[in-house]
Amino acid sequence: MYSWGDDTKTWKKPSSYDYGSARAPYLEDLAKEAETKGPRSYALGKGPKLELVDPKGKTISTKSEDPVILAVDGTGSMQHWPAEIFDRLPLLYQTLSKYRPGVELSFSVIGDAAADQWPVQVTSFGKEIALDDYLKALHPEGGGGPGIRESYELWAYFMQEHCQTPNAISPFLIIMGDEKFYEKIDPAQVQHYLGDKLQGALDAMQVWQKLTQRFDIYLLRKPYPGHDEEITAQWKEAVGGQKVIPVYDPMRVVDVAMGIVAKRWGQFGDFELNLASRQEGGAVATVMQSLRYVPEAAMGSMKSKVEGKGGSKKSKSLTKP
Repeated sequence: MYSWGDDTKTWKKPSSYDYGSARAPYLEDLAKEAETKGPRSYALGKGPKLELVDPKGKTISTKSEDPVILAVDGTGSMQHWPAEIFDRLPLLYQTLSKYRPGVELSFSVIGDAAADQWPVQVTSFGKEIALDDYLKALHPEGGGGPGIRESYELWAYFMQEHCQTPNAISPFLIIMGDEKFYEKIDPAQVQHYLGDKLQGALDAMQVWQKLTQRFDIYLLRKPYPGHDEEITAQWKEAVGGQKVIPVYDPMRVVDVAMGIVAKRWGQFGDFELNLASRQEGGAVATVMQSLRYVPEAAMGSMKSKVEGKGGSKKSKSLTKP
Protein backbone atom coordinates (compact mmCIF):
# COMPACT_ATOMS: atom_id res chain seq x y z
CA MET A 1 0.00 0.00 0.00
CA TYR A 2 1.30 3.46 -0.92
CA SER A 3 2.05 5.74 2.02
CA TRP A 4 1.79 9.47 2.57
CA GLY A 5 5.10 11.34 2.59
CA ASP A 6 8.25 10.88 0.51
CA ASP A 7 8.85 7.21 1.39
CA THR A 8 10.03 5.53 -1.84
CA LYS A 9 11.59 2.38 -0.33
CA THR A 10 9.19 0.09 -2.21
CA TRP A 11 9.95 1.71 -5.57
CA LYS A 12 12.00 -0.13 -8.18
CA LYS A 13 14.66 2.61 -8.26
CA PRO A 14 14.01 4.69 -5.14
CA SER A 15 17.06 6.93 -5.57
CA SER A 16 16.07 7.93 -9.12
CA TYR A 17 13.29 10.32 -8.16
CA ASP A 18 12.38 12.75 -5.41
CA TYR A 19 9.61 15.27 -4.94
CA GLY A 20 12.04 18.16 -4.52
CA SER A 21 13.83 19.56 -1.48
CA ALA A 22 11.36 22.44 -1.19
CA ARG A 23 8.51 19.95 -0.72
CA ALA A 24 10.31 17.76 1.80
CA PRO A 25 8.91 19.49 4.94
CA TYR A 26 5.42 19.44 3.47
CA LEU A 27 5.59 15.71 2.71
CA GLU A 28 7.02 15.04 6.14
CA ASP A 29 4.06 16.81 7.72
CA LEU A 30 1.66 14.71 5.61
CA ALA A 31 3.36 11.53 6.77
CA LYS A 32 3.11 12.58 10.43
CA GLU A 33 -0.56 13.48 10.11
CA ALA A 34 -1.30 10.18 8.38
CA GLU A 35 0.46 8.31 11.19
CA THR A 36 -1.80 9.90 13.79
CA LYS A 37 -4.86 8.64 11.89
CA GLY A 38 -3.66 5.05 11.91
CA PRO A 39 -3.32 2.51 9.08
CA ARG A 40 -5.03 3.24 5.78
CA SER A 41 -7.75 0.77 4.85
CA TYR A 42 -10.60 0.80 2.34
CA ALA A 43 -12.21 -2.43 3.51
CA LEU A 44 -15.80 -2.55 2.31
CA GLY A 45 -18.49 -2.16 4.95
CA LYS A 46 -22.23 -2.58 4.64
CA GLY A 47 -22.71 0.67 2.78
CA PRO A 48 -21.40 4.17 2.12
CA LYS A 49 -21.02 6.90 4.73
CA LEU A 50 -23.92 8.89 3.37
CA GLU A 51 -23.21 12.12 5.25
CA LEU A 52 -20.08 12.41 3.06
CA VAL A 53 -21.18 10.89 -0.27
CA ASP A 54 -24.98 11.13 -0.64
CA PRO A 55 -25.65 13.26 -3.76
CA LYS A 56 -29.31 14.05 -2.96
CA GLY A 57 -29.78 17.78 -2.50
CA LYS A 58 -26.02 18.25 -2.64
CA THR A 59 -23.77 20.58 -4.61
CA ILE A 60 -20.00 20.26 -4.59
CA SER A 61 -17.82 23.29 -5.21
CA THR A 62 -14.20 24.34 -5.22
CA LYS A 63 -12.32 27.59 -5.74
CA SER A 64 -9.33 25.69 -7.11
CA GLU A 65 -8.09 26.58 -10.56
CA ASP A 66 -7.14 22.93 -11.07
CA PRO A 67 -9.91 20.62 -9.84
CA VAL A 68 -9.71 16.92 -10.68
CA ILE A 69 -12.75 14.66 -10.43
CA LEU A 70 -12.20 10.91 -10.47
CA ALA A 71 -15.11 8.49 -10.82
CA VAL A 72 -14.92 4.71 -10.55
CA ASP A 73 -17.51 2.22 -11.77
CA GLY A 74 -18.24 0.19 -8.63
CA THR A 75 -20.29 -2.62 -10.20
CA GLY A 76 -19.47 -6.31 -10.31
CA SER A 77 -17.79 -6.32 -13.71
CA MET A 78 -15.06 -4.06 -12.33
CA GLN A 79 -14.02 -6.81 -9.88
CA HIS A 80 -11.14 -5.62 -7.65
CA TRP A 81 -10.23 -2.59 -9.76
CA PRO A 82 -11.72 0.05 -7.37
CA ALA A 83 -9.61 -1.23 -4.47
CA GLU A 84 -6.41 -1.04 -6.52
CA ILE A 85 -7.29 2.50 -7.58
CA PHE A 86 -8.11 3.71 -4.07
CA ASP A 87 -4.88 2.24 -2.70
CA ARG A 88 -2.81 4.65 -4.79
CA LEU A 89 -4.37 7.86 -3.46
CA PRO A 90 -1.20 9.26 -1.79
CA LEU A 91 0.82 8.72 -4.96
CA LEU A 92 -1.85 10.41 -7.05
CA TYR A 93 -2.34 13.45 -4.84
CA GLN A 94 1.32 14.02 -3.98
CA THR A 95 2.37 13.85 -7.63
CA LEU A 96 -0.38 16.12 -8.95
CA SER A 97 0.13 18.63 -6.12
CA LYS A 98 3.81 18.80 -7.05
CA TYR A 99 2.74 20.02 -10.49
CA ARG A 100 -0.08 22.28 -9.31
CA PRO A 101 -0.09 22.93 -5.50
CA GLY A 102 -3.68 24.19 -5.60
CA VAL A 103 -5.14 20.98 -7.04
CA GLU A 104 -8.24 19.64 -5.28
CA LEU A 105 -9.83 16.24 -5.82
CA SER A 106 -13.35 14.84 -5.67
CA PHE A 107 -14.15 11.13 -5.87
CA SER A 108 -17.23 9.27 -7.06
CA VAL A 109 -18.53 5.73 -7.31
CA ILE A 110 -21.01 4.93 -10.10
CA GLY A 111 -23.45 2.03 -10.14
CA ASP A 112 -26.71 1.15 -11.89
CA ALA A 113 -29.83 3.02 -10.77
CA ALA A 114 -32.00 0.17 -12.02
CA ALA A 115 -30.34 -2.36 -9.74
CA ASP A 116 -28.16 -0.79 -7.04
CA GLN A 117 -29.04 0.93 -3.77
CA TRP A 118 -26.46 3.71 -4.08
CA PRO A 119 -25.81 4.21 -7.84
CA VAL A 120 -24.31 7.70 -7.45
CA GLN A 121 -21.90 8.54 -4.63
CA VAL A 122 -19.95 11.81 -4.68
CA THR A 123 -17.52 13.37 -2.23
CA SER A 124 -16.82 17.05 -1.80
CA PHE A 125 -13.58 18.48 -3.13
CA GLY A 126 -10.62 18.19 -0.82
CA LYS A 127 -6.88 17.85 -0.47
CA GLU A 128 -4.20 16.16 1.59
CA ILE A 129 -5.10 13.63 4.31
CA ALA A 130 -8.80 14.55 4.30
CA LEU A 131 -9.03 12.66 1.01
CA ASP A 132 -8.52 9.39 2.90
CA ASP A 133 -11.75 10.00 4.81
CA TYR A 134 -13.60 10.69 1.56
CA LEU A 135 -12.41 7.47 -0.03
CA LYS A 136 -13.31 5.45 3.05
CA ALA A 137 -16.85 6.85 2.84
CA LEU A 138 -17.43 5.40 -0.63
CA HIS A 139 -18.88 1.95 -1.18
CA PRO A 140 -18.50 0.09 -4.50
CA GLU A 141 -21.52 -2.22 -4.26
CA GLY A 142 -20.27 -4.80 -6.74
CA GLY A 143 -23.75 -5.09 -8.25
CA GLY A 144 -24.97 -3.57 -11.49
CA GLY A 145 -27.63 -4.49 -13.99
CA PRO A 146 -27.85 -7.43 -16.42
CA GLY A 147 -26.95 -5.49 -19.58
CA ILE A 148 -23.81 -3.66 -20.68
CA ARG A 149 -24.91 -0.30 -19.30
CA GLU A 150 -24.47 1.47 -15.99
CA SER A 151 -25.78 4.86 -14.80
CA TYR A 152 -22.86 6.99 -15.92
CA GLU A 153 -25.37 9.42 -17.43
CA LEU A 154 -27.09 9.99 -14.05
CA TRP A 155 -23.71 10.86 -12.56
CA ALA A 156 -22.97 13.13 -15.55
CA TYR A 157 -26.21 15.00 -14.87
CA PHE A 158 -25.10 15.56 -11.27
CA MET A 159 -21.76 16.95 -12.43
CA GLN A 160 -23.40 19.29 -14.92
CA GLU A 161 -26.02 20.58 -12.48
CA HIS A 162 -24.43 20.25 -9.04
CA CYS A 163 -20.70 20.80 -9.46
CA GLN A 164 -19.42 24.38 -9.26
CA THR A 165 -15.87 25.22 -10.32
CA PRO A 166 -15.99 29.01 -10.79
CA ASN A 167 -12.21 29.53 -10.95
CA ALA A 168 -11.33 26.46 -12.99
CA ILE A 169 -8.66 26.91 -15.63
CA SER A 170 -7.57 23.31 -16.11
CA PRO A 171 -10.35 21.05 -14.75
CA PHE A 172 -10.29 17.28 -15.30
CA LEU A 173 -13.01 14.69 -15.15
CA ILE A 174 -11.67 11.13 -15.36
CA ILE A 175 -13.99 8.11 -15.36
CA MET A 176 -12.73 4.56 -14.83
CA GLY A 177 -15.21 2.03 -16.15
CA ASP A 178 -16.04 -0.64 -18.69
CA GLU A 179 -19.63 -0.31 -19.95
CA LYS A 180 -22.00 1.96 -21.86
CA PHE A 181 -24.28 4.61 -20.38
CA TYR A 182 -28.06 4.72 -20.76
CA GLU A 183 -29.22 6.88 -23.66
CA LYS A 184 -31.83 8.77 -21.62
CA ILE A 185 -31.66 10.34 -18.18
CA ASP A 186 -34.71 9.11 -16.29
CA PRO A 187 -36.62 11.87 -14.42
CA ALA A 188 -37.76 9.42 -11.74
CA GLN A 189 -34.17 8.40 -11.04
CA VAL A 190 -33.05 12.02 -10.94
CA GLN A 191 -35.73 12.89 -8.39
CA HIS A 192 -35.20 9.78 -6.26
CA TYR A 193 -31.40 9.83 -6.09
CA LEU A 194 -30.55 13.50 -6.66
CA GLY A 195 -33.66 15.41 -5.58
CA ASP A 196 -34.24 17.39 -8.81
CA LYS A 197 -37.50 17.50 -10.72
CA LEU A 198 -37.36 17.27 -14.50
CA GLN A 199 -40.21 17.85 -16.94
CA GLY A 200 -39.12 14.88 -19.01
CA ALA A 201 -36.25 12.60 -19.93
CA LEU A 202 -32.99 14.20 -21.04
CA ASP A 203 -30.75 13.06 -23.87
CA ALA A 204 -27.63 11.64 -22.21
CA MET A 205 -25.38 12.37 -25.18
CA GLN A 206 -26.24 16.06 -24.99
CA VAL A 207 -25.44 16.15 -21.28
CA TRP A 208 -22.03 14.58 -21.87
CA GLN A 209 -21.30 17.01 -24.68
CA LYS A 210 -22.20 19.95 -22.43
CA LEU A 211 -19.76 18.60 -19.85
CA THR A 212 -16.97 18.52 -22.43
CA GLN A 213 -17.29 22.30 -22.61
CA ARG A 214 -16.49 22.54 -18.88
CA PHE A 215 -14.04 19.70 -18.26
CA ASP A 216 -11.20 17.88 -19.95
CA ILE A 217 -12.92 14.46 -19.87
CA TYR A 218 -11.37 11.01 -20.24
CA LEU A 219 -12.74 7.50 -19.97
CA LEU A 220 -10.20 4.91 -18.84
CA ARG A 221 -11.73 1.73 -20.24
CA LYS A 222 -11.38 -1.71 -18.73
CA PRO A 223 -11.93 -4.31 -21.52
CA TYR A 224 -15.37 -5.88 -21.86
CA PRO A 225 -14.94 -8.95 -24.11
CA GLY A 226 -17.48 -9.24 -26.89
CA HIS A 227 -18.74 -5.67 -26.63
CA ASP A 228 -15.64 -3.48 -26.75
CA GLU A 229 -16.38 -2.00 -30.16
CA GLU A 230 -19.90 -0.75 -29.40
CA ILE A 231 -18.97 0.50 -25.93
CA THR A 232 -15.98 2.42 -27.26
CA ALA A 233 -18.02 3.91 -30.11
CA GLN A 234 -20.63 5.38 -27.75
CA TRP A 235 -18.01 6.94 -25.48
CA LYS A 236 -16.02 8.35 -28.38
CA GLU A 237 -19.15 10.12 -29.59
CA ALA A 238 -19.76 11.46 -26.10
CA VAL A 239 -16.30 12.72 -25.09
CA GLY A 240 -14.10 12.52 -28.21
CA GLY A 241 -12.02 9.90 -29.98
CA GLN A 242 -8.73 10.66 -28.24
CA LYS A 243 -10.36 10.72 -24.82
CA VAL A 244 -11.24 7.01 -24.58
CA ILE A 245 -8.13 5.32 -23.21
CA PRO A 246 -7.80 1.52 -22.95
CA VAL A 247 -6.34 0.23 -19.68
CA TYR A 248 -5.66 -3.48 -19.22
CA ASP A 249 -4.22 -3.70 -15.71
CA PRO A 250 -5.96 -2.39 -12.55
CA MET A 251 -2.57 -1.60 -11.03
CA ARG A 252 -1.86 0.82 -13.88
CA VAL A 253 -5.10 2.84 -13.83
CA VAL A 254 -3.78 5.56 -11.51
CA ASP A 255 -0.52 5.69 -13.48
CA VAL A 256 -2.51 6.40 -16.64
CA ALA A 257 -4.68 9.03 -14.91
CA MET A 258 -1.56 10.76 -13.57
CA GLY A 259 0.06 10.60 -16.99
CA ILE A 260 -2.94 12.22 -18.66
CA VAL A 261 -2.92 15.16 -16.27
CA ALA A 262 0.89 15.47 -16.38
CA LYS A 263 0.85 15.51 -20.18
CA ARG A 264 -1.86 18.15 -20.33
CA TRP A 265 -0.07 20.26 -17.69
CA GLY A 266 3.27 20.09 -19.53
CA GLN A 267 4.86 17.84 -16.88
CA PHE A 268 5.18 14.62 -18.85
CA GLY A 269 8.97 14.46 -18.50
CA ASP A 270 8.73 14.44 -14.71
CA PHE A 271 5.95 11.87 -14.87
CA GLU A 272 8.07 9.56 -17.03
CA LEU A 273 10.90 9.76 -14.49
CA ASN A 274 8.44 9.10 -11.65
CA LEU A 275 6.97 6.07 -13.44
CA ALA A 276 10.34 4.58 -14.38
CA SER A 277 11.51 4.94 -10.77
CA ARG A 278 8.53 2.97 -9.47
CA GLN A 279 7.83 0.31 -12.07
CA GLU A 280 9.46 -2.47 -14.10
CA GLY A 281 9.99 -1.95 -17.81
CA GLY A 282 6.95 -3.95 -18.83
CA ALA A 283 4.62 -1.90 -16.65
CA VAL A 284 6.15 1.33 -17.96
CA ALA A 285 5.58 0.20 -21.55
CA THR A 286 1.93 -0.67 -20.81
CA VAL A 287 1.26 2.81 -19.37
CA MET A 288 2.99 4.55 -22.25
CA GLN A 289 0.95 2.58 -24.74
CA SER A 290 -2.26 3.78 -23.11
CA LEU A 291 -1.03 7.39 -23.12
CA ARG A 292 0.28 7.55 -26.66
CA TYR A 293 -2.73 9.35 -28.16
CA VAL A 294 -3.45 11.72 -25.27
CA PRO A 295 -3.12 15.31 -26.56
CA GLU A 296 -0.11 17.35 -25.49
CA ALA A 297 -0.25 20.30 -23.07
CA ALA A 298 -3.56 22.15 -23.22
CA MET A 299 -3.52 25.61 -24.72
CA GLY A 300 -5.52 28.32 -22.98
CA SER A 301 -8.29 27.83 -20.47
CA MET A 302 -11.50 25.82 -20.38
CA LYS A 303 -13.16 29.09 -19.36
CA SER A 304 -13.01 30.28 -22.96
CA LYS A 305 -15.32 27.45 -24.02
CA VAL A 306 -18.34 28.37 -21.93
CA GLU A 307 -20.38 31.33 -20.83
CA GLY A 308 -19.35 32.22 -17.32
CA LYS A 309 -16.45 30.57 -15.54
CA GLY A 310 -16.33 26.80 -15.72
CA GLY A 311 -19.51 25.91 -13.92
CA SER A 312 -20.49 29.17 -12.30
CA LYS A 313 -24.12 30.02 -11.78
CA LYS A 314 -24.14 31.61 -15.24
CA SER A 315 -23.95 28.18 -16.85
CA LYS A 316 -27.20 27.03 -18.45
CA SER A 317 -29.19 24.67 -16.25
CA LEU A 318 -30.59 21.44 -17.64
CA THR A 319 -33.43 21.47 -15.14
CA LYS A 320 -35.09 24.49 -16.67
CA PRO A 321 -37.31 24.26 -19.76
